[in-house]
Amino acid sequence: MSIAVLGAGAFGTALAISLAHKGPVSLWARDVQGMDVIRENASRLPGCHFPDALFVTDIFEDAAKAEILLVSVPMQKLRGFLTDHAVLLAGKTIVACCKGIELKTGLGPVAVIRETLPDAVPAILTGPSFAADIARGLPTALTLACADAAMGERLQKALTTQNLRLYRTVDTIGAELGGALKNVVAIACGAAMGAGLGESARAALMTRGFAEMQRLAAHLNADPDTLSGLSGFGDLTLTCTSTQSRNYRLGLAFGEGRSFDSATTVEGAATARAVHGLAQKHGLDLPITAAVAGLIENRLDVQSAMKSLLTRPLKEE
Repeated sequence: MSIAVLGAGAFGTALAISLAHKGPVSLWARDVQGMDVIRENASRLPGCHFPDALFVTDIFEDAAKAEILLVSVPMQKLRGFLTDHAVLLAGKTIVACCKGIELKTGLGPVAVIRETLPDAVPAILTGPSFAADIARGLPTALTLACADAAMGERLQKALTTQNLRLYRTVDTIGAELGGALKNVVAIACGAAMGAGLGESARAALMTRGFAEMQRLAAHLNADPDTLSGLSGFGDLTLTCTSTQSRNYRLGLAFGEGRSFDSATTVEGAATARAVHGLAQKHGLDLPITAAVAGLIENRLDVQSAMKSLLTRPLKEE
């Protein structure tokens, strides 16, 4: 099955590099920026050479001819991207490679694909991964979620590479939520560490944050086992403990009281606000999410956010 990656950010480029070690892959970028000549994405993944089978193009029509299209654009831009290219994407197999919840609608990537491209076959690729690791050929395991079980098997075989191992599930809701909510918890963990609250505080936030992830997932009829896998617990562990995570770094900036580059895409910022809105709508108690939303919206500082969590009524675990 022919493959194209639409979007040449760090993650999209890394996937294209890994897949091109297996066979021909097209990488579409709005601006090629000489990548086809120097054979690397110098601005996003410097030093990661493109295999000979990776073809870079800025002609969308050419890339969209592939049978499998991996869409690697920020979550909050996904709907606009799909709408702008709806004619060429209709009926295609679309694999979302972004993590988050749409701020305006409260929907995840697969649901957005279903709304904008009713004839497409949607899937999502998510899990604990850093683009640089994938591009350098380091072993990485991800979740591939597709409600069509037969298509999920075909995608698993087509997208698994020497360093990229995929586990499949039909639970797209659980996979979406795991990838989105772990970013919110990572911001909270970064804030705690930046404020000097210590490793024990981070462990508590990760554990109680995971409980919030499970609570929302259960309410939205996801499979609890999905959240215990790569797309939930696995991604949570990675994102909450590494400065390679932009969400964690944003939290660190909050905790240290310094500014953060506003040009950097941090999916957890919009997701925290979106999930907080979902929690209010459904009457769910998600205190860590509420605290992070307060930080993002400048309604709380780190100390008041932590106080709000520590002074909550005592309860059973």
